[in-house]
Amino acid sequence: MNNIIICENIHKKFYDGSRVLHILRGVHLEVPEGKILAISGPSGVGKSTLLHIMGTLDTPTDGKIIINGKETKKLSRNEINQLRNKDIGFVFQFYHLLPEFSALENVMMPALCKGKTKKECLQHAEELLIKVGLKERMTHKPGELSGGEQQRVAIARALFNSPRVVLTDEPTGNLDEETSAGVIDLLWKLYEEDNITIVIVTHDETLAKKAHLWIYLHEGQAYFRK
Repeated sequence: MNNIIICENIHKKFYDGSRVLHILRGVHLEVPEGKILAISGPSGVGKSTLLHIMGTLDTPTDGKIIINGKETKKLSRNEINQLRNKDIGFVFQFYHLLPEFSALENVMMPALCKGKTKKECLQHAEELLIKVGLKERMTHKPGELSGGEQQRVAIARALFNSPRVVLTDEPTGNLDEETSAGVIDLLWKLYEEDNITIVIVTHDETLAKKAHLWIYLHEGQAYFRK
């Protein structure tokens, strides 16, 4: 089985005046292709920091990140940006949708930012919104959508470039229980139908237990729960 992401001895330090905050202390983990991996742990333990490092949005103080066999330290900034845009999709707790654009336009945004036209992107964006259950909401702007609908738009956007892995940071953290269940069902459906590799950062251990692999962060280190 191929590992899409490998973290080797990841350390992350933040400096606050004379204080050194050593958040991650030698984290080792692998993200196997075609699996769902959950990362849980108490607030402030570094779950989101680790996810950002895995997605090349942040860099470790020490250690090695390998994505699709490429060690990120050996890549130029442009090569890292290309790798991220091509192979990694992101879903965040607060959606990060652009309020002045429709759901359809938000889904197209990764490709529009790379110079593609709306005409080139339209069919694929429509297909993705149908896949996530928003066939009747394509022309609505974020302010006209519920929280659950906005998160579904964000998931469709994350899938637009057909990434090898989708990294999700507390994808249900801003939703009520019923809406959260719908978003989780959607993620599992995407995995089952399209064999999408997913990493979920969550404080919810009930959700973490559903994943194929469960990493628990404690005092800066990663422990396998199953």
